[in-house]
Amino acid sequence: MKNAKEVPNSLKIWFLIHFVIDYLFAIPLTFFPNSFLKILGWTIVDNLSARLVGAALIGIGGISLLENKSSLDIYNSLLTLKILWSLAAIIGITISISEGTAPKIIWSILIIFIMFSILWIYYKIKLKQKI
Repeated sequence: MKNAKEVPNSLKIWFLIHFVIDYLFAIPLTFFPNSFLKILGWTIVDNLSARLVGAALIGIGGISLLENKSSLDIYNSLLTLKILWSLAAIIGITISISEGTAPKIIWSILIIFIMFSILWIYYKIKLKQKI
């Protein structure tokens, strides 16, 4: 019988998926920001800002991998971090879209952030019931 205080296996899998997706963006943003973002449609690239986003993705995605076998309390804290990050990103992306300063691919990136935010909020509520 499964312990009620255990982290759901589905959440562990989502953390690993999140790690992979974050690193797919983080590595080129960190090491090849100009060429990577131009491929995605940016016409003006600020390498420093791109690398800072890459660093954030390395940290947030990396912790998803490193803490994959952690306790329910750790997952609960990490979900708070992921919710704050995704909501702040959604706000920033939405502002950029409204200003007309983002390429068309930003809509896809916004959808990814929205989907992950919904996922993290769902699991945050689910874990709160266990704690």
